[in-house]
Amino acid sequence: MLFDHLNDKLNVPTDKAAEGVLDNRVLFLKKNLNVSVGKKDDIMAISFDSPYPKEAAQIVNAVVKAYIEYQAGQKRNTASEVLKILNAEKARRDEELTKNHDALLEFTKLYGVVSRETSSQHVVFKRLDRLSSELTESQLETGKTKSHHDVVASMSDDPDRVRRFSMEQAGNGVRVFVTDVETQLRAEQRTLEMELKSIREHCTEDHPATQALLGKIEKNVLQLKEEAEKFAETYLDVTRLKWVAAKQRQEESRVFYEAQLVAARELSVQAAEYYKLESKLRRTEQACDILDNRIKEINVTEDVGALNINILESARPAISPSKPQKARVMAMALVLGLMLGGGLALLRDMMDSRLRSADDIAAALDLPVVGVVPMMSAKLSISERGQKVSNEPMSFISEAFRTIRTALFFGVTKEKGQVFLITSPTPGDGKSSVVSNLAIAMAQSGQKTLIIDGDLRKPMQHKIFEIEAKQGLCTMLAGQMTLSEAIQPGAIENLDILPSPCGPDVPNPSEMLNGTAFSYTVSTLREQYDRIIIDSPPVTSVTDSHILSAMSDTTLMVVKAEKATRRLSQQARDTLLSVGANLFGVIVNAVTKKQSRYGYYSYRYYGSGQGKNGNSSNDISGP
Repeated sequence: MLFDHLNDKLNVPTDKAAEGVLDNRVLFLKKNLNVSVGKKDDIMAISFDSPYPKEAAQIVNAVVKAYIEYQAGQKRNTASEVLKILNAEKARRDEELTKNHDALLEFTKLYGVVSRETSSQHVVFKRLDRLSSELTESQLETGKTKSHHDVVASMSDDPDRVRRFSMEQAGNGVRVFVTDVETQLRAEQRTLEMELKSIREHCTEDHPATQALLGKIEKNVLQLKEEAEKFAETYLDVTRLKWVAAKQRQEESRVFYEAQLVAARELSVQAAEYYKLESKLRRTEQACDILDNRIKEINVTEDVGALNINILESARPAISPSKPQKARVMAMALVLGLMLGGGLALLRDMMDSRLRSADDIAAALDLPVVGVVPMMSAKLSISERGQKVSNEPMSFISEAFRTIRTALFFGVTKEKGQVFLITSPTPGDGKSSVVSNLAIAMAQSGQKTLIIDGDLRKPMQHKIFEIEAKQGLCTMLAGQMTLSEAIQPGAIENLDILPSPCGPDVPNPSEMLNGTAFSYTVSTLREQYDRIIIDSPPVTSVTDSHILSAMSDTTLMVVKAEKATRRLSQQARDTLLSVGANLFGVIVNAVTKKQSRYGYYSYRYYGSGQGKNGNSSNDISGP
């Protein structure tokens, strides 16, 4: 539609033969026309990309003119449709208004006008407020009179105290007047006391006149006491009667209030219904007014097509090219390159589940790191790696194993520190070399130490110590030789090895280790050695480590940095814990200098001597 207007402005042919040309021009226009609208001012900026400045200006001006004409036509058509819809809605609303008005009128005939604005001023609510106040006052009066009566009752044994209290409460509405008899007696008492005072000036206490006067005074006092008791009884009765009267008034007020409350509730329901009908009528009236005003605004006369569109500035040919913006392109390329590089690095880090350092391993497994073993050179043979502590005692690696030895001696109790099981999550973590070097370190400390090669499928200890024997643990468990014949001496003092040169053809290794013969062997060896270290197969490969952990006091897991994955390491840990293994911690193996935050590199001054291969010990830790 808009492009039809534009084609007319650009004099584009519309016959069948020119359809291909027309399609190409439309696509060309869509591709190169740029329109932006301001966020705050609704100002449209239109531009056209073309190598010909004059042509670009003509196209932009033609687009603007076509847009204005198109919008005018659309507005006329839209106004007619809107007017039709509004008239239909107005008719429906008028019918609804009539129904709502009739409903409110019918309700008013039945109950009168009880709107929320006037209901609060209704005589029912006014009477309810007054009765509520009266009920409150009667409740207070009942409490007050009861309290007054209780106080008087508590002092009824002391008539004089009752009289004093009555005088204090005279202003509170409870008064009992003194009788004429009491008034007369008090007057006589004062006269007799004056006469007694006068006689005592002339007569002694035993004089008949004095005694006679004293007798009259005593008689008068007794009569006054009787009158005081009568007054106390009367005052108590008066307070009780006032209390009873107050309770009666309270009950009457309560009955009147509850009856009026029922009437007020009924009136509230009527007021709510009236408000509902009145609100519905008011909303309908407002909707009708809005529709009337909207219909008046839409005028299908000649003025309805007028648009509030102003051309602030016509397009002019550009003086200089606008594209390409080299600085902007370079900046965007730089930003996108940085973002892409950072995203790829982050994605690679997220997808890489390897544990790269001792800190990563400790955090992933939630286990303490017993020690960190530096990476050994790949050029070393298996025997050289497995006997590093004895061959190069002053190297960093030897010091690392001595640190692990110390941690075990002091961190594990004597009852849990005789038989150690050393295993790993997967093959290739270097557990066998860790076993041999740790055993050498223990033997060097004077502990009689034995290595049991419990990896019957892939034994390594006979290769590390270069033992040519074809017999060992397998043949001993099979009953083909004694235990003493199977044990081989190690390379240093205090170290023996029970090798297992069985190979992959050994039948049922798990059943062999789980038998009573092996359990009895371990019990026997406990009596002969201070420390026993069992080289176990990897946890995730076979079940041998599950069996061996039950016969061991403490289990250690060797994890190789940069190789071990989080999932397999956690799986190995959970497996050991599930079978009841006493998992003391992990030994991180093959750690490079940049990965370690532990202190074994501070022993560089040990490297003054030469190793077995002629290298100084400070070169051994490298890869």
